Amino acid sequence: VSASAIGFYGSRGDEILTEQSRPGDGFLASLCVEWEREAQAAAELGVRVVRLRSGMVLGRGGGALAKMAPIFRMGLGGRLGWGGQWMSWIHIDDLLALIRHALELPALRGPVNATAPNPVTNAVFTRDLAAALHRSPFLPVPEFALKLLYGQMSEMLLASQRVVPVAAEAAGFCFRYPQLPAA
Repeated sequence: VSASAIGFYGSRGDEILTEQSRPGDGFLASLCVEWEREAQAAAELGVRVVRLRSGMVLGRGGGALAKMAPIFRMGLGGRLGWGGQWMSWIHIDDLLALIRHALELPALRGPVNATAPNPVTNAVFTRDLAAALHRSPFLPVPEFALKLLYGQMSEMLLASQRVVPVAAEAAGFCFRYPQLPAA
């Protein structure tokens, strides 16, 4: 089981992305393609290879929330850019269970999107995170400010990736956290 990322798909607007979707453009997409190519080389030696493409990982005490929650707790959290970009996420418990599922299911191979089945827009994510922390969403963070603060890395924050886990669900995986508010 090799860890990859949904960065494989690049930023694709409202397009629904499955394991059958072509790779995207840009640095992160190219990096993921090369990473997966190296992992897939093991298949030539007769090894079963599962390439998990994970989205943003959510969970208590770590992951993406550890960086976002303090900002929201101070009442400063807001949507990024226009807020319509899609965010594909997965709860840490589901990610760990999916890794185990991939290890134990001999028929599963190839790319597997490790994302919850219900991606949300950045505006919805912001609203739900603020509500979970009993705060109101603050001012949006304009795109130009993100570019000034983070440079090229701002592309990752503004990317739109509407990724769904077709292969995982077809392989019988059941998500404990399919909806964002519960996660």
